Parts: sequence; C-alpha cells; structure tokens
Amino acid sequence: MGFRMGIVGLPNVGKSTLFNALTRTAAAQAANFPFCTIEPNVGEVAVPDARLDVLAEIAGSKQIIPTRITFVDIAGLVRGASKGEGLGNQFLANIREVDAIAHVLRCFEDDDVTHVEGKIDPIADAETIETELMLADLESIERRLPNLARKLRGGDKEAVEQERLLKLAQAALEAGRPARTVVVAEEDRKLWSQLQLLTSKPVLYVCNVEEASAASGNSLSARVAEMAAAQGAGSVVISARIEEEISQLDTDEQAMFLEEMGLAEAGLDRLIRAGYELLGLETFFTVGPKEARAWTIREGTLAPQAAGVIHGDFERGFIRAETVAYADYVAGRGEAGAKEAGKFRIEGKGYEVQDGDVMHFLFNA
Repeated sequence: MGFRMGIVGLPNVGKSTLFNALTRTAAAQAANFPFCTIEPNVGEVAVPDARLDVLAEIAGSKQIIPTRITFVDIAGLVRGASKGEGLGNQFLANIREVDAIAHVLRCFEDDDVTHVEGKIDPIADAETIETELMLADLESIERRLPNLARKLRGGDKEAVEQERLLKLAQAALEAGRPARTVVVAEEDRKLWSQLQLLTSKPVLYVCNVEEASAASGNSLSARVAEMAAAQGAGSVVISARIEEEISQLDTDEQAMFLEEMGLAEAGLDRLIRAGYELLGLETFFTVGPKEARAWTIREGTLAPQAAGVIHGDFERGFIRAETVAYADYVAGRGEAGAKEAGKFRIEGKGYEVQDGDVMHFLFNA
C-alpha cells in the first residue's frame, strides 16, 4: 500500500531542509524567505528495516526490496491560507491527497532565520496551521451540504450517510475541535475517509531543534510533546540541519557522525517509525533466492488482503498462506529449520497478519 506523508508548517521552520535530507535530494529549495517551495515536491524513500537484511542473508536473496514511504513537501502556510492568503488554496488541495500530516514546528532560536510570526512559539504556530485547516474544512462542508439536497430528496442512501457524517464534522469544527476528534463507527470509516477533510488526517508533530538538542530535545519540544499527548497525536524530535549533514555522508561516515552526536539512529528512522505507529501500519515479508521484500499493511489486515497488496489476483484466488514468524525464521535459519521446529504454519482467510510474518501465498489463478 502507498503511504504518503505531507510535510507542512509555517514558512522558515525547516520543512524543505528536512525534506531534502529525508529524500537525499536537493529538489526542494531551502531559502530564507516565505514561499520558496511553490509546487509540492514529492520524494520516495526506502523504509529502513534491519530485519530485511537478516532475512536476505539467511535466504541468500539476490535482491533486497524495502517498502517505501512517500514524502510530500507542501509549501509554507500562513495565517489566512484558508481564504487564499499566500498560496493557500493550492497548498490546502495538496494536503487532501496525503494519508498523514507531519507538522514541522520550529523549536530553535536563530536570529539569522526570520520567523513569519515574529516570535518563536511552536504551540502558537501549531494553532495557526490547525485553525487554517479547520476553517478550510468548515468552508468545504458549508459548500457541500447544499449540493447534497437534490440527492437527499431523491432518497439517495449514500447522500444521507454523507450528510450525517458531514454534520458530525461540522459540529466538532464549530466547537473548535478538528475532525479527527470525531468518533467514527467502523462501518462509516470508508465513507468518512472519502470526505477528505483536512483535519481528519492523523498528525505527527516534528520538533525541529538546534543541533545540541537533537538527542533529548529542549524546553520548546517538551511543550510540543505535552500538547501532542493531550491530542492523542504523535511527536518526534529532529534536527533538520543534522539530517541534512547525514544525508551527504556515506554509510560508514553516517554511523560515526551519529555516534559523535550522541544519537542512536538517524531522524529519518524515528520519523518513519512514528509515522507507522500513528497510522497503525506494520510490515510482512516475502523471502526467496530471487529477492527479500518488505510489504506495508495496516494492523489487523487479514491474509487475503495482505496477499492483495502484492497482486490483486492473489487476493481474489486466495487459498492459504504459509507463514513463519520472523523470530522463528531466524532461529531456524530459514523455512526448513522453522518446519523442523514446528514453527511453520498454514493460515486461512481469517488469519490476521502479524508484524514481521514471513509469508508465501497460494492462490488459484
């Protein structure tokens, strides 16, 4: 499945610098003035997973194919974006197309980098962006409700459900709460997601701190973490400048640099892991002599739907899934050893795939 994370924030908070580092490109400009990013830059990166290398070594796989995440660098929003200020309307449309929002907040002082609001206050910055997204959602709902009237008169059942959900969102927004705070029944989730409300998307707050605070954060990032916890959102501390430096080093130099900075891992790893947790994602593997490959699914995905991530025919003709847990595959040094240890399982249509499962699907063509 595709996983698209939009990077948003006020101008000059480090969004484009972070994007450049994460995608190992210089596609996005990183200049000290608002709106240096005009079109959304899109970059795909491999999701780091040490388990994949272990599996490939055991199976003698010729190729390693990690799962991927797409980052979308969305230009800086400003106060009034919901009414078209800056380049607001264009950017708001780009946000609708992502699965989650990485909201970059400036948590560092630097007189050489201007701040569009004239002060360093990440909580106020977060509220500015959230307010603009909420206003845009309200405007969207107010336009859509009258357009449903004709369908409602005709007894269109989907229109009835759409109206109900839109009014639930409208009530939350008018009370000053984002749409993601609305409790949505399981049977309504598909239609709810189709409404494409900006504030219904999960949010991960990315605290961009100075280099000295990259390992443990600072007082500003601590305030953001407290806000995120209260909202049920995620938060992660990153120094965009450090990530930019890391991105220009080779693998051995990266490890040495991280050690010198007192960091256990790169910010990219923390950001992706936080994103996976935020969206409830997990990984399963397919392994063989040709390739070892990682696949991303949502937690709770059943075996046929996991097979469908590989190919639609696998889901339609699903028969069974031959399954070995990652730890059992490693302990047995492969499928044969796992079988000997009694850890090789045959799972049917009702099996809920677990993170780290090594799977082989049997299906009717």
